[in-house]
Amino acid sequence: MAISSLSFACRPGFPLRPCLFRRIQKVRFSSVAAIETLDVQENVIKGNSRNLGDCKAPEWKKLSSKELGLSNSLISMPTKKVLNGLKKNGYEVYLVGGCVRDLILKRIPKDFDIITSAELKEVVRAFSRCEIVGKWFPICHVHVGDTIVEVSSFSTTGRKFKVDLRNDIICPIDCDEKDYVRWKNCLQRDFTINGLMFDPYKRIVYDYMGGLEDIKKAKVRTVIPAGISFQEDCARILRAVRIAARLGFRFTRETAHFVKNLSHLLLRLDKPRIMMEMNYMLAYGSAEASLRILWKFGLLELLLPIQAAYFVRDGFKRRDKRSNMLLCLFSNLDKLLAPDRPCHSSLWVGILAFHKALADQPRDPIVVAAFCLAVHNGGDILGGVNMARKITKPHDISFHELTKPQDLDSEMLIDEVVDFAASVKQVLNWMTDEYYVSLAMAEYPQAPYSDLVFFPLAVYLRVCRIFECSRDGPEKGFMPKQEIWPSHLKWLELIDIANVLCSYRDLLALALIHDSTVKAYVLSSYLNLLVLTLL
Repeated sequence: MAISSLSFACRPGFPLRPCLFRRIQKVRFSSVAAIETLDVQENVIKGNSRNLGDCKAPEWKKLSSKELGLSNSLISMPTKKVLNGLKKNGYEVYLVGGCVRDLILKRIPKDFDIITSAELKEVVRAFSRCEIVGKWFPICHVHVGDTIVEVSSFSTTGRKFKVDLRNDIICPIDCDEKDYVRWKNCLQRDFTINGLMFDPYKRIVYDYMGGLEDIKKAKVRTVIPAGISFQEDCARILRAVRIAARLGFRFTRETAHFVKNLSHLLLRLDKPRIMMEMNYMLAYGSAEASLRILWKFGLLELLLPIQAAYFVRDGFKRRDKRSNMLLCLFSNLDKLLAPDRPCHSSLWVGILAFHKALADQPRDPIVVAAFCLAVHNGGDILGGVNMARKITKPHDISFHELTKPQDLDSEMLIDEVVDFAASVKQVLNWMTDEYYVSLAMAEYPQAPYSDLVFFPLAVYLRVCRIFECSRDGPEKGFMPKQEIWPSHLKWLELIDIANVLCSYRDLLALALIHDSTVKAYVLSSYLNLLVLTLL
């Protein structure tokens, strides 16, 4: 079948292909369906069958990037500079991993990873701003302007592979030495759809693991058997969730089984690693889908027990897209973000605290609106109250976190806003208290025990700062917008902070407010605030 006829759907109904490797564990899975492999025709430059264990595996292929619609113009300029610098010195260079997958799917990659035949010390000599980082799996960070491009070497990637499968995996038939090196590196990848290599000079995509077939089927499949893969690196469970959520893919049956049944391994991970993986899920435009998958596979009660308890208590339905306010908030967040335009982690942590406070004590819609607008205006509670009173459109009655509107005078409304701000701050304290977190799922003994707190202190303090202005009000330390930022902050830090906090205020204001006049006011104020902070 010609490459031009390949169509990459979101969730197609193709049958699964057979296993890539012999089952090393004694856990066995029933055969799924007949195989449908990609035929090899004129667009395949070279293809050889590979023989892995006792399973007949798909053919490995070298494919024309042009036929896949993969253009070099999609590669970022900093990445091109690093590729050209290494190529000019006579080294082989390839793009690897998720960036190749995303380029094939016409998506914006989160970042670009390069692998080269050069030794890491040779990479350092090739660039003026470059250093080797990482103890167990060293790579190079090449600085191009304000961008860091990661470069790994074929000579060091072998150290990452901890499980010896040499007796169970047979190398591809008739491969030359370079093919063998590439194949061996792809074998060490986490998922088949991340096991693609792209040579931007020869314009060839190398597929040794059946990654293109799994892209076509919209499947997330581990390269080696899932039970072994997740025990080798349990963070792959979180990466599987992230990839499935971002791309709209499904897990294969084997992968899904071990995502659910090895979820307890996540508690072995270092907290900074968990925070990093959770931030990748929630800060890059696929937060709602990530939460749905975490809930479906029993991971949410381990990672975010407080939010899992909310889902259980409210009788969460996976296909319900409107009655769950937490998911609606993250859906709004996703509309603001993208893989190349993420937010700071304080944004989604703040949303969790904001919603938890509202779920514990439902509020009048006008109180929530006034609070959001007060935060947006840097602590001007009275201004937020006055703006909230101009909203005429009814609130969304499907949210249990909102009570029926009451007739509140301005003084009562201000008191309610201040009280709500205090409750958000209290929730932030609970979210960082291991004992309180451990009690979240206490009413549900069938759920696994978890007292996991992985939010770092810096994020906690940053979220507190966002909400403090509405708690204290303008009479207690309110500062005009143009005076919020310390003068010692660098220009790029100002841009970053302004974007994060402005997006946060817009998100809260727009999440529950439907009046078009208020929306226009919020958006125009966002632009004004961004400009003022940079003056």
